[in-house]
Amino acid sequence: MRFLLFFLLLAAPLGAQSDGLETEVRRFIEAYNVLEKQLADPIADPEGAFYQGAIPAMVRTLDPHSAFLDPSQYNSLKEMQTSTSTGFGSVVALAPGRVVVLQTLEGSPSARAGLVPGDEIVAVNNFPLSDLDTNQIAAVLGQSRRSKAELLVRRPGFARLTQLTLVPAELADPSVPRNFFLKPGIAYIKVVNFDVPTADELAGVIEQMGGHELKGLVLDMRGNPGGVVEAAVRIASFFLKPDQRILWIQGRDGPQEEVRVPEGFKPYEFAMAVLINNETASAAELVAGALQDHDRATIIGESSYGKGLVQSVFELSEGTALAITTAQYLTPSGRSIQRRLGDCRVYQFVHCEDEAQQPPREFKTDSGRIVGEKGGVEPDRVVHPRLYSRLELVIESTNSFLDFAQSYVREHSDISENFQVSPRMLDDFQLFLSERRIRPNLSEWTSTADYIRERLQQEIFNLSLGVAKGDEVEARRDPPILAAVQAVEQRRRQGD
Repeated sequence: MRFLLFFLLLAAPLGAQSDGLETEVRRFIEAYNVLEKQLADPIADPEGAFYQGAIPAMVRTLDPHSAFLDPSQYNSLKEMQTSTSTGFGSVVALAPGRVVVLQTLEGSPSARAGLVPGDEIVAVNNFPLSDLDTNQIAAVLGQSRRSKAELLVRRPGFARLTQLTLVPAELADPSVPRNFFLKPGIAYIKVVNFDVPTADELAGVIEQMGGHELKGLVLDMRGNPGGVVEAAVRIASFFLKPDQRILWIQGRDGPQEEVRVPEGFKPYEFAMAVLINNETASAAELVAGALQDHDRATIIGESSYGKGLVQSVFELSEGTALAITTAQYLTPSGRSIQRRLGDCRVYQFVHCEDEAQQPPREFKTDSGRIVGEKGGVEPDRVVHPRLYSRLELVIESTNSFLDFAQSYVREHSDISENFQVSPRMLDDFQLFLSERRIRPNLSEWTSTADYIRERLQQEIFNLSLGVAKGDEVEARRDPPILAAVQAVEQRRRQGD
């Protein structure tokens, strides 16, 4: 260990900054020597003091996504990159009562679900980890890899816990699980993540629905955590003209690297709207940002998450490695989609300056529209999800819609796509609620009747015709989707 300390001192680079670095390294050596000589108990594990203490603590001051990988963690990462076994594709640091994500494999279930370095997993399948030792935590994590796992995650800079669902690779659902027509010729397609086959899946669905003959498309990327950037590049190329810029990659040194639409592509030219929210992240934000900067689509919903960093792994000596932030992604106009990385007094990264002292930066789309840089993609039109009334929340929380629908479907086997909720059925449901001690007054019932009618139809379709058909019913009352249809029709009238 003394040799390692001496080596650190000799390795300090020469130049204008070397004196300061040499001074800091000497202070570190002095502190270690005092601990080694004066500590009540001898340092039993000098290697652990560096691998689990000094080096990780130093890296944590850079940004929440960088991490030091000790030999066992780095081996786990290398095994994860070559393994075909069921799992979630993440490397974590275990401590009593704590699990912190160090690295996720691109395109893995962890990455698709939105798990990022710096996240702390506080519960698995509603089981809190705070009172467990490391062996117990390892057992819980190992068991969860065999099926879907519900995680509660604490994120740097966020007060509320985030809930994520991880699905092992063998059980992973398609990236494009939903598509239907909102109006004649106007398609709705949901993209839930960006995996290697996502671009081919999306292209196949578009062609199946009409391809270039479509009048318009609502592309729903709400809740999409991103994933494989190459898939995002291909998908953006479906809708942009050849040689248009898709994104920039900006490192600390050297010129910006740009990615453009390859020559020879024949893009789809139908009108478009894209739905995003605060869970839209990473590769999904790159697609939304590119389509917005080129005025190719109207962005509807809420501000996206703001994850635009490039992570790289550098192998060190003695089987260790550093996973650090080496660059960031920029939209075609040069905007960074990366949000502030927590407290600027802690994280000294490129976009963590004091915002109060920095003039706001503005960027322009191809048509000259001004778009800001606030972290994430700002929608062209802000539309929030529908708010629920007190009565609606009570009915939902008691599972009354599903319970009533189950009894109805058992007695009616001839349900078709033309099924509608009748006034008599509403009366029966009101009696059903009354038996559960849910007795709204006339005003509450009248104002909620349309919602009740649609929810009953949705649950009955879910049970009799499939969830996809039920989703179509839900889409008809979803404010962001309704706004997106209006935006598509407006773009068509304007000749987009």
